[in-house]
Amino acid sequence: MKKKLRGLKLNHRKNTENSATVEFPLSAKLTVPMSMNMGAPCVPLVKVGDEVKVGQKIGDTDAFFSVPVHSGASGRVTAITDYLAANGSVCKAVEIETDGLQTVSDEVKPPAISDKESFIKAVRESGSCGLGGAGFPTHIKLNPKTKIDTLIINAAECEPYITADYREMIENSEDIAGGIKLLLKMLDIPKAKLAIEANKPEAIEKFTKMTENDDSIEVFTLPSSYPQGAEKVIIYNTTGKIVKEGELPSDEGVIVMNVSTVSFIYRYTKTGMPLTSRRLTVDGDAVGEPKNVRAVIGTPFREILEFCKTDMENVKKLIGGGPMMGMSLPSADMPVVKTTNALLAVKSYDERKPTACIRCGRCVNVCPLGIMPAEIERAYKIRNIEELKSLKVTLCMNCGSCTYVCPANRKLAETNQLAKMLIPRK
Repeated sequence: MKKKLRGLKLNHRKNTENSATVEFPLSAKLTVPMSMNMGAPCVPLVKVGDEVKVGQKIGDTDAFFSVPVHSGASGRVTAITDYLAANGSVCKAVEIETDGLQTVSDEVKPPAISDKESFIKAVRESGSCGLGGAGFPTHIKLNPKTKIDTLIINAAECEPYITADYREMIENSEDIAGGIKLLLKMLDIPKAKLAIEANKPEAIEKFTKMTENDDSIEVFTLPSSYPQGAEKVIIYNTTGKIVKEGELPSDEGVIVMNVSTVSFIYRYTKTGMPLTSRRLTVDGDAVGEPKNVRAVIGTPFREILEFCKTDMENVKKLIGGGPMMGMSLPSADMPVVKTTNALLAVKSYDERKPTACIRCGRCVNVCPLGIMPAEIERAYKIRNIEELKSLKVTLCMNCGSCTYVCPANRKLAETNQLAKMLIPRK
């Protein structure tokens, strides 16, 4: 095995690793966006005044790159509104006044699965997308055009604070194991690697014992560093394979799946209940009682923060996700969506002003993929597209490591993302 890729040693601050998941009480009102994953937004299938039930499909599209949206509660549709997401995109949202009865829809029933085609169809109908934060439609990932020899289960969870995936491993280990075996069978993949960071010894021990008599599943211990969970990094560090510029993991015979996504798919095949809720870690120095909370999709963040005794008056920054790759949220009234795995409320936050680059090279030394953020920043300023191409800016996965180590406080990762937008897409 080759030497592991470079990364950061962060204070992981896994304050909630031993906090069992708490079910959040159903909110009186849900706001369910029609776009919660990579790809095309859905079109509402309901109108104002309609009664809806738990698990009912309320949004869908004919677009290939998308997944349907389901209601997580029973109640009445009170509005169809325009919703502004944290990334600036706009889509429709269905507002539901819940009735507290949680009546399950007749649509909810275990799918009939007999072969790969019916399995892929069922995965799409489940509304599944990557639960690690990226939101890539699962049914597309599981149906590549190339032969796959390795399934990698991403259980690294290398971002500070977040323990949602860890709690999935501790609380639902049988579902994860069942999901791995199901995927290997339905996709005809010979082996799986369950990749877990070394700072999760209980999970490593649990799955090592569970799979000791199964040659198709290997529990792979990753060094505890950031960004171990990034797709290109975890592929290289577990298999030695390099996903080249412009390639997909499937081009190298690999599929990478988030551990919570695998667990969900298994439960869906048994129950038929689509993706209608999320476990999220709630933490940060403004949070009085950090917890792992399971909430229905559409629940306002404000209610969850208050449930966790957050000092709302002194919150300076609210982050959806982890501090490295998460997104700053403009309002606490935004809802839980499919890709929500953490909510961080911070009161001791100071925006440091950038100063001139001192050419120290720290950004280059820490980049797992060996690109040169300072040079990219220079090329971006003068809009030199050919130089940006030669600097391989499209390899950037926005892990934020360069920004983290920069002594001049330059927003290098942000600039990398803006620079990538200048490169024409094929």
